[in-house]
Amino acid sequence: MAHSHDHITHPDIIKRLKRAEGHLRHVISMLEEGKPCLDTAQQMLAVERGLVAAKRQMIHDHMDHCLGMADDEAGPHALEEIRALAKLL
Repeated sequence: MAHSHDHITHPDIIKRLKRAEGHLRHVISMLEEGKPCLDTAQQMLAVERGLVAAKRQMIHDHMDHCLGMADDEAGPHALEEIRALAKLL
């Protein structure tokens, strides 16, 4: 759902995603090189956890900052968005 206000930048989330991107590249290399399945799966888990952590932080930041600043007429829409975001946690 689009809001009329500008979204704040999320440098920590971007840093987390870039770290996960590097881990993902490493996983791809491991698969291409035929590394052991257990080692590769453990690295995939690290990528997955990194993405989950970044998603949660982004959603929590959005709820705290963006929705907290919603004006009165956006109230019902903000509540719908909070419910939709909560399902993604």
